[in-house]
Amino acid sequence: MLSQFKSDGDAVLLGDLSYTFPEGTNAVGRLDKDSEGLLLLTNNKKIVRLLFQSKTPHYRVYAVLVAGIVSDETIEAWRAGVLIRIGASTHFTTTPCKVQRILDPEKTIYDYHVTNTRIPETWLAFTLQEGRFHQVRKMVFSKGHRCKRLIRTSIEQIELNPLLPGDVKELSEADFFSRLNLKQA
Repeated sequence: MLSQFKSDGDAVLLGDLSYTFPEGTNAVGRLDKDSEGLLLLTNNKKIVRLLFQSKTPHYRVYAVLVAGIVSDETIEAWRAGVLIRIGASTHFTTTPCKVQRILDPEKTIYDYHVTNTRIPETWLAFTLQEGRFHQVRKMVFSKGHRCKRLIRTSIEQIELNPLLPGDVKELSEADFFSRLNLKQA
């Protein structure tokens, strides 16, 4: 599903969900077509500016299934920030972030399943202040690994669990601002 209401293609869109969204509803941030998880929707246009253009960092957590066993050295490199390519000849150094192993994915990842028993896999949690340029996927690739699944599990104190794919949960504006650590204007 694309994180938008209109498209020129034949993709499944937010408007295809069995929920009637208020007029003017838009996604706050997006997920690329190969990613899953939490998507915030609002009809308050100030939210995007407050979340993504303010000087106050807002954290996002991603559960990431990585092909192979990830070494402690690789995790430390990701934590410190790595160089990723964002264009044909443009690079970007990621800001320091938190990266930790998810030791019990069966209890923390919705729809958890082993994708291939012959190839080892590692579940990690990346906590970022940003998520630009397909950043997590490129960070994983920068150290020779492949990202097999990417699930945004939270933005500040708004968490995905217990929602399942296609579920919608409406929050009051006060609760929405509070959970995102934003000041209501």
